[in-house]
Amino acid sequence: MKMNHVEALKVFGLSKGVEFEVIKQAYRVASMKYHPDRNPAGLEMMKIINGAWQALSDYKPEFNIGSESEDYKTENYGDELNTALNAIITLGLQIEICGNWVWVSGDTRPHKDVLKEAGFKWAPKKMMWHFRPSDYKSYNRGKWDMDKIREKHGSVTVKTQSYSRIEAA
Repeated sequence: MKMNHVEALKVFGLSKGVEFEVIKQAYRVASMKYHPDRNPAGLEMMKIINGAWQALSDYKPEFNIGSESEDYKTENYGDELNTALNAIITLGLQIEICGNWVWVSGDTRPHKDVLKEAGFKWAPKKMMWHFRPSDYKSYNRGKWDMDKIREKHGSVTVKTQSYSRIEAA
């Protein structure tokens, strides 16, 4: 999975200009918080966290070249993403993580209300649902197809499980 520095910082709830020690501490905290033993969507969250860590392994504050508009701030994006994944992980849908966006496909019509409530939005050109940082500004306006998105940001498919209730006898 490929992320740029800004996207990776956002996963940890950090802004540009932080020191590497702060990033290391944020990584440790996120690893404990989203560990698979503590969280149903933990395996997927760990993939995202490790992707962000990999993107930031060479981070230096002097990388902060660029406009302030690139430094969108969602302090709790990791929490937002975790909540969204936990809301849909048991629905049996196809979930794909590209960068710090989540794409959902499959038979989504019966789960439309759950997806909307979890913060996913419908992308009509791609015929898929997506979850992204709430304050993210898209510059491509839907011009890219999924193959180009996968090529640019990498892709990880999430293993989902459909859980059925066991009825008491």
